[in-house]
Amino acid sequence: MKTATQLEEILFDDAALTTYALLDGASIPDLLDYLDSMQPEYVCLYRGELKAGVEEVAPYLVQLEEGHPFTRWLLDKGWGEHYGVFVQSCEAITVVRLHLRRSLRVYTEEGKGLLFRYYDPRVLRVFLPSMTAEEAQAFFGPIRIFLCEAEDAMQILRFVKKEAAVVCESRPLAGPDGWQRVSG
Repeated sequence: MKTATQLEEILFDDAALTTYALLDGASIPDLLDYLDSMQPEYVCLYRGELKAGVEEVAPYLVQLEEGHPFTRWLLDKGWGEHYGVFVQSCEAITVVRLHLRRSLRVYTEEGKGLLFRYYDPRVLRVFLPSMTAEEAQAFFGPIRIFLCEAEDAMQILRFVKKEAAVVCESRPLAGPDGWQRVSG
């Protein structure tokens, strides 16, 4: 599929960064079967022994490799389906996992803990632009870039932490256009 090829070129355009997919098991039918059969390097964001049924709906961090069967499957089948988001970092999967785990829970004013599904692109693309510089520093940590599908799946969004805020850029998947800053 042409879109998958274009996505792969974008995701692997900087050899200094490792590209990971942060996937929502609740949104991907049979994700564990695909991970087991194609064998990319992956870890669950949840730790310890999971209760029955939780393993299938948990978030997973998957190290992607250009041309790998899992990468191709994910880009072919998952783009536009809210399967998850992409993160790029210079750090190993264990470091990235530990950092991403820190944002899995948010707390209400009453102190009640809630699951925060920031790995859903519909959540991430609203959440990241609303951050202060301090919040962005903490949330990004070792992550250099977050990428996800735009509301129009023929666009990809890229979020980069800058000194004053998070910068959002978009790029069409069709055509030669490069990254354009999103106003806001």
